[in-house]
Amino acid sequence: MVDLAVSRQEIDKIDKQIVELFERRMKVAQDVAEYKRSIGKAVYDRERELQKLATVKSYASNDFNAHAVEEIFVQLMSISRRYQHKLNSGESAPDFEEIKALPKGADTRVVFFGATGSYSEQAMEECFGTEITRFPAATFREVMAAVKEGRADYGVLPIENTTTGGITDCYDLLVEFDHYIVGEHVLKINQALLGLPEAELADIRQVYSHPQGILQSRKFLEQYPAMQAIESGSTAGSAQKVAEEKDKSQAAIASVRAAQTYGLKVLAENINYEDCNSTRFIVITSKKQYFEDAGKVSICFSLPHETGTLYNMLSNIIYNDLNMTKIESRPLEGKTFEYRFFVDFEGNLKEAGVKNTLNGIAAEALEMKILGNYKSL
Repeated sequence: MVDLAVSRQEIDKIDKQIVELFERRMKVAQDVAEYKRSIGKAVYDRERELQKLATVKSYASNDFNAHAVEEIFVQLMSISRRYQHKLNSGESAPDFEEIKALPKGADTRVVFFGATGSYSEQAMEECFGTEITRFPAATFREVMAAVKEGRADYGVLPIENTTTGGITDCYDLLVEFDHYIVGEHVLKINQALLGLPEAELADIRQVYSHPQGILQSRKFLEQYPAMQAIESGSTAGSAQKVAEEKDKSQAAIASVRAAQTYGLKVLAENINYEDCNSTRFIVITSKKQYFEDAGKVSICFSLPHETGTLYNMLSNIIYNDLNMTKIESRPLEGKTFEYRFFVDFEGNLKEAGVKNTLNGIAAEALEMKILGNYKSL
């Protein structure tokens, strides 16, 4: 029978040799990085890596070992790339303008999602104050278009809710319109059921709201089978509809603020089933701007549809000791089960670790965009 202690001693010796060889390899990788930097050559050389993988696999004595060797060397070369990017960090930095504060005067034009009395309007006021020039937009796309066309300097719209998750339309539109996030604001959401002043709960048959408002209030609605939930453009827009149509069988899921705006009666308060129900709003602009004390970076990227590619992308974040706070995926148009990934992590564009991470991901992704570097407002 094999002596386990002897086998472990042998493994310890081999592991020590592996570490010594790894350090030798990384020293050579440093020389390679310096050479590539001197001639302006990119760190990532896909063809070279594919050739290398084929070669090292051929050294293995059986199929299992060949697969294992390939897996090891994929990670080894990924580590080497990240090390080379780190050595070359500072060579290029994102082309963003640093700002100290958002403009808040009458000359600042801000478009917000929804109608007067909406949560987006409240978030906008808490970010910009009330002296700005403002106007509403009925859809997320209209918010984006107003900023793109120059009718607004900034836009405010929801991007994520603690109960229902990411608001996926906004992610897709950020890419389509090529806008940037310059700030975020978290707002506690207390949904209410609003009806005409003469209405009672028993009168309600149709309940209008944005899909998010309906989802957040799903458990409340389940208690009233006679109420039919009907999706509408926005919560405040739904309140406006109920006020204008004057049908006491209609109600809206919206804010108490919307009830006050449109002269409606609060039939039930706090109907969202999560007490901590909150929505994260983003402030967007067409300009590449970031706060000097920004602490969160948002990016999106697509990648080759191959084993391990997502791991390699995210490893750039881990390797640079950055904290990833969110990841979301969206289907790529015209592709079958291929996705664009949206990732948030902590950091500032001025930091070497952030530049290193962005350079590493950009080199290996099919495409990458910095969506913004921002802070909570």
